Amino acid sequence: MPPSIDSLELPPFRPRFPWWGADLQTIAILLNAKVADLAPHASERVCFPMADRTGDILLGMFDRPAEPVTGRPLVILLHGLTGSEDSSYILKAARHLLDRGYSVLRLNVRGAGPSRAYCTEIYHVGRTADFRRVLSQIPDELTRNGMVAIGYSLGGAMLLKYLGEEGSFSPLRAAASICAPIDLLSTCRHMLKPRNWVYHRYMLRCIKAEAMGEGARLSEEERSIVRGVRSVWEYDDYFISPRYGFMGAEDYYQLCAPRHFMPEVRVPTMVLAAGDDPWIPIEHYREFKWSDNPWLLPVMPQTGGHVGFHGDVSRQSWCDVALEKFLDQTASMAA
Repeated sequence: MPPSIDSLELPPFRPRFPWWGADLQTIAILLNAKVADLAPHASERVCFPMADRTGDILLGMFDRPAEPVTGRPLVILLHGLTGSEDSSYILKAARHLLDRGYSVLRLNVRGAGPSRAYCTEIYHVGRTADFRRVLSQIPDELTRNGMVAIGYSLGGAMLLKYLGEEGSFSPLRAAASICAPIDLLSTCRHMLKPRNWVYHRYMLRCIKAEAMGEGARLSEEERSIVRGVRSVWEYDDYFISPRYGFMGAEDYYQLCAPRHFMPEVRVPTMVLAAGDDPWIPIEHYREFKWSDNPWLLPVMPQTGGHVGFHGDVSRQSWCDVALEKFLDQTASMAA
């Protein structure tokens, strides 16, 4: 079972100047400078061939701490939509964990980041088999102290779906999701609202470039479709759904929505979301019956934006501090 929210002793989240409000918290991810490198920690490229006859290979970056702490599990980081191993929130989380003695695997999902050139296919929330395949290939020497996984936004949605599918059979010791869209249909509708038009335009441009990037095997008809779609809904309805066996966007969203799988999670899992996330409707988090599944630990500060959490207690992201405390607590409970 996960630790209680009280046992984590989390400081209250209060935004720091100048990141006041949900939108500034959200765009701060793009405006803040990326971590240039992770020195003195060492990094090496790792590859994970898929077993579906596509020839696709997922790439990741394995980071070893300069001063490892005995007994600490490997932490796997999963990025969000159009992200990668080099997304600023991934690099900052990796740095925070490495400084505390954790080994880290920054995984690029299928067709994302450095994986794009080595994949004919593209990811979607339902591709949990890819993550299952990656877990089975990680060398024993890296997992002798167990594994935990942390997913951000769409990566968190994929992780929650995987955890529900696996139940008590998952090899993960613990997990956490950050600002995951647990109801895909309402999230898409929310993103299409006028107040989110800038976010949506930016995201759609990135999605199109990713779908047609180096390595992608698309027919001319599919390329024409991707170029012509005018919304994320159309992208999922006209491209993702027919390509991957769904009847349409609504069918895809309903079948893959994490909230349908969360009741079956049997791994200690922290589920973190901000009450003012401009991308993810918080209502589905508040309506979920958390008491029905004691393996889930909801953490829902009133503010924080989308994967923001730039607080006044530390220059480090508040969610990274929450993750550190959660991992430390689950490790001590398992000992």
